Amino acid sequence: MSAPLIAGFALGFSLILAIGAQNAFVLRQGLRREHVFPLCLTCAVSDAILIAAGVAGFGALAEAAPWFETVMRYGGAIFLTWYGLRSLNSAWRGGAVMDVGKGQRASLRSVLLTVLAFTWLNPHVYLDTVVLIGSISAQYDDRMAFAMGAMMSSFVFFFSLGYGAGVLSPIFARPRAWQVLDVVIGVVMLGIALKLVAM
Repeated sequence: MSAPLIAGFALGFSLILAIGAQNAFVLRQGLRREHVFPLCLTCAVSDAILIAAGVAGFGALAEAAPWFETVMRYGGAIFLTWYGLRSLNSAWRGGAVMDVGKGQRASLRSVLLTVLAFTWLNPHVYLDTVVLIGSISAQYDDRMAFAMGAMMSSFVFFFSLGYGAGVLSPIFARPRAWQVLDVVIGVVMLGIALKLVAM
């Protein structure tokens, strides 16, 4: 495996790992075993489209305006630092648990519309997949391999989350599990931010 592919996979996976509305919804549906395959596929394909747009756009932009890559790199570092500190603060406060919910089975249409809204109407998804991954990809000669790695991470993550939810349910019923996960996310985000500044 090439270095850009591995780097893209690692960055994509660490970004997507962050607890948010989309991931919580996928986990919840996985725990309920409702429409897991189309839900995970929709999330992964959406990410792939956004990553491709970011890498293609930033590749051309970096060549036309070299200074823009530097601006976005430091902007990405600031964003990741804020995101990492937020995760560490969330871990410090604690108290989060996964509410699976009971009741009537949701329709496929409502599930897909909900996750599409979580994905495409969330400004953070554009910062993560288009801006951040796109700007970091400009550091690599083989941007396509970097993009493929990031796309692969989305497919691996969402299908693992959706189908592995049954195994995770006893764990994430406890607030301590969310605290540990938030700490890991915070450390990873701060580490990526430091690497961006050191480039």
